[in-house]
Amino acid sequence: MSDMNLYAKRILALVVIVTSGVALAAPIDRPALVQRHNPQLKAIDPWAPLSVGNGQFCFTADVTGLQTFPDHYGSKGIALETQARWSWHEDANPHGYKLSDANRDYTAHGKTVGYPTQATSPAGLWLRANPHAWPLGQLGLRRGDGSALSMADIRNIDQKLDMWKGVLISRYTVDGQPVSVMTAVSPAQDTLAVRIQSPLLASGKLALRLALPRGYDLTVKHNPPLDWTLPASHTTRVVAQSERSLVLEHTRDAARYAVGLQAAAPLRITLPARHAFQIAPVQGETLDFTLRYAPGGGALDVAKAATTGDVIAQSAQHWQDFWRNGAAVDFSGSTDPRAAELERRVVLSQYLTAIQFGGDFPPQESGLTTATWFGKHHTEMIWWHTAHFALWGRPQYLENALRWYQKTLPVARQIAQSRGLKGARWPKMTGPYGRESPGGNPLIVWNQPHMIHLAELLYRGAPSRATLERYSELVFATADAMSSMLHWDGQRYVLGPPLWIAQEIYDQSTSMNPGYELSYWATGLALAQQWRVRLGLPLDAEWEKQRLNLSALPQKDGKYVAIESTPDTWDNVESRHDHPSFLMALGQLPGAGVDRAVMRRTLDAVLSDWDFHKKIWGWDYPMIAMTAARLDAPQQAVDVLLKTDGPNNSYTAAGHNPNTGLPVYLPGNGALLAAVAMMAGGWDGAPSLPAPGFPQQGWTVRAEGLQPLP
Repeated sequence: MSDMNLYAKRILALVVIVTSGVALAAPIDRPALVQRHNPQLKAIDPWAPLSVGNGQFCFTADVTGLQTFPDHYGSKGIALETQARWSWHEDANPHGYKLSDANRDYTAHGKTVGYPTQATSPAGLWLRANPHAWPLGQLGLRRGDGSALSMADIRNIDQKLDMWKGVLISRYTVDGQPVSVMTAVSPAQDTLAVRIQSPLLASGKLALRLALPRGYDLTVKHNPPLDWTLPASHTTRVVAQSERSLVLEHTRDAARYAVGLQAAAPLRITLPARHAFQIAPVQGETLDFTLRYAPGGGALDVAKAATTGDVIAQSAQHWQDFWRNGAAVDFSGSTDPRAAELERRVVLSQYLTAIQFGGDFPPQESGLTTATWFGKHHTEMIWWHTAHFALWGRPQYLENALRWYQKTLPVARQIAQSRGLKGARWPKMTGPYGRESPGGNPLIVWNQPHMIHLAELLYRGAPSRATLERYSELVFATADAMSSMLHWDGQRYVLGPPLWIAQEIYDQSTSMNPGYELSYWATGLALAQQWRVRLGLPLDAEWEKQRLNLSALPQKDGKYVAIESTPDTWDNVESRHDHPSFLMALGQLPGAGVDRAVMRRTLDAVLSDWDFHKKIWGWDYPMIAMTAARLDAPQQAVDVLLKTDGPNNSYTAAGHNPNTGLPVYLPGNGALLAAVAMMAGGWDGAPSLPAPGFPQQGWTVRAEGLQPLP
């Protein structure tokens, strides 16, 4: 059967029920599925701010529907921010630091190569911190005299995020008077729509405050607070103002953005402080406006701006299309008491990844909610961030990400050339222009094959020559670099040293032949060869020689170990924390070089002997579940997916997966979606059962539109 027929057949929308094995004709009730998991809050919960966004722009609100209590949320839970993926700032570079200034020489295989691993040198510190994400304005309620509201002032809270429409509805009382706030984001522009209704507006006792921060306090590594110091170091200029509108230009050094506010009725606008504006209606109980952000300066034509009603209607249409057109999984009817919670996590994770992963630059690990690692993208996370979109029938989000990789391909080629490699060597931690950031980062290699694997997922969804031609340069340049990173030792091809494996605990200068990475090299080169054949090209002889003579996956005493050069995984408890990455060779990947019996013993050893409490990440649980599913152990897959006796596997009322030191960690959400797609939708060679990754007893799994994993 041809690729076209095989994959088209596999991605047909199916509705299956696991407990009986009988196919059902009734489609999933998608509005009911989504809306039964709409977050609803009755009290202030700093771990559950709710967000609205369009993938490129995001607004995160507290229970007031705005950003009224940023200090409490930021210090006790998850920060309240407005972010756009296009908004960046760079400090002055008077010393002219360049990447090679952070180099350290590594000698291996008869040659010496400089890698920028000196993160704490003056050059390394500047290059890591620049460019950095630049937050947008903060929008919250104030009393009419400009004084702050207290949390005790907010009573009778009833807040709900309607994910079917992408609208946040917040109701409460202040001083015994009702307040309602409706908040939504345009799917097409970086525009926030707000409708506030309260008698307190008419009496002048309630107002809105818009404040533009200098940036982040970058002395704090993760989740830095907004920086309100040095007001003279940035400027906010009023470009235009009328009775119903306000246009601003905010500038810091060479960075600038425009802000345009357009109201439905006349406004009273005052400036209580530098970079701050107090806004209230001239009369009436309603403050109805849109707030648009755009990169660069100058005037925004707010006269032609969409109204609040327009944005709310556009948001509703967008989200209904989103939920109707992608895949869906319904666990209702399951007798396992954990099923409802898993379904909640799945629905919320779809929403959270969609509002934060649709931009023209791939996300940071905290998306558009908070800042981590200066807002930079970690390319080894791109698979966990975006692979699920292809599996869930929403490939456009993955396509957005790959467009950035295509755009920065020349930079990746320059990195490869600087290290004596062919093709394109992808940076690990990078800002929007693709420059590497110093640290251990440049020695990570498991980011490299992702481009091939992700392109293959897109091809499986749209198996056409057009898809091949669109991504072939990306695939072949990536494979060329992978090929030239291998070394012949006289008997076999080896990977490293130097390198930093996915389990980030081993000496980078001596590490050689990590199991997961070896399997990924074999998979990536094999897929690249398939792309050549599909395009009518001959096999690349060098790739084929390397693939067939690659080192075996390292093992000891009948179990796989993390790395051949230090095979102490099962001898040293200190080597049993962080990611058990060797499991990914048969889980995320289809198992190139894997002996299933050895992997079965290895999985059991991880589940019984891994140090889950010292350090493990949110995406590790779904990753381990994927391995269990491929080993025909669905009960273990579900148990580890919903494991409660370890850290970093909880999900807040808003759907976030906090990890140690990181209140928002979106790789956990993305990995959960990838694992559930695989367990419910299958994989190549899966048992011929409906939802083969779930137990046949206790789970009723109805799935529509999922694409199987390779």
